[in-house]
Amino acid sequence: MKPLHVSPPTRSSRHLLVSCLGIGLAAASLTAATSSASRADPVADFYKTKRITILIGFGAGGGYDTTTRLVARHFGRHVPGNPTIVPQNMPGGGSLKVLNFLYNQPALRDGATLGVFNSAAVLEPLYGNKKAQFEARKLSWIGSMHSDVQACAVWKGAGAGIKTLQDMIKSKKTIVFGSTGPAAPTSLFPLYFKNALGANIKVVTGYKGTKDVNLAMHRGEADATCGMFESSVRGAYFNDFKSGDLHMFVQVSMGLPVPDIFKDATPVVDLLATPELKQTGRLVFGPSALTRPLSAAPGVPKDRLAALRKALLDTMKDPAMIADGKKIKVTFKPIGGEEFAKMVEEFYATPPDVVKKAYAFSHNQ
Repeated sequence: MKPLHVSPPTRSSRHLLVSCLGIGLAAASLTAATSSASRADPVADFYKTKRITILIGFGAGGGYDTTTRLVARHFGRHVPGNPTIVPQNMPGGGSLKVLNFLYNQPALRDGATLGVFNSAAVLEPLYGNKKAQFEARKLSWIGSMHSDVQACAVWKGAGAGIKTLQDMIKSKKTIVFGSTGPAAPTSLFPLYFKNALGANIKVVTGYKGTKDVNLAMHRGEADATCGMFESSVRGAYFNDFKSGDLHMFVQVSMGLPVPDIFKDATPVVDLLATPELKQTGRLVFGPSALTRPLSAAPGVPKDRLAALRKALLDTMKDPAMIADGKKIKVTFKPIGGEEFAKMVEEFYATPPDVVKKAYAFSHNQ
């Protein structure tokens, strides 16, 4: 048999073969890289096997609880890995209990446990409060779910015809304020009215949240309360507000537009007439604009913290979240984590003499 003769490849055929091999190898490399990239998301890999617990520093039914549970309903869709979100109430110390727990448990530094607490409590270490066992600037700030306007309210004029802060300052009757704890606005604000502005006020602590304080006013145990956010008044307390029994007598959020619902309330800034009052008032009332802080423990890995920060802002833009907000008559105005951390730094840069005076005004019974 005559041997089969195979002609050597020509230059053009060799070029075509090399080109085909190159294209094939490039395509294979691209496929492998794409497949690898789809798998290489360590944040999603972490959270898809976890659930995120959000500890709420107040009891059920109040503004912090309602807002957190609403956000929790949508938050998991925006966290890589889509973990289940579990809200859990942990009231105590005006929400200091959550802050201390979050800060001092090393096991929580993986980013799977978050906390919600009142913004005023964030400054308690600055005031030297030994019960505040955390360093605010080391917390992993995710942001604030809302920037809300806050007021103080009086129940049926406290039986003394009180409609404004000026009325309260002039009143000879001792006005009893219900409070969740010494580190909460429900204590800090009325004590400032007492010590800095001369109002005749007594603060009773120990309530689990503003809902419990509201019930105490219904029972006649308390005359007034602070910590009344616009969102809460439009929601849980709207019937009492509409009836006129719950009257907003002072608006304390500095630098935020005053909503119509608080139009009859005295802006506290109007009564801060001296440099000392202006400086101390900014430190005591200023954090109220931070409203609904959301934080993780110190030391959360940077990629997880960045993902949580983005997830919070994405959640607040989610059409389903916006629709749920409208149901309770709230348009949420979130604050990003980096901006929140910067604001905390600014408060902690307050001169020591101002801090000392603000403490005396807002903490002394």
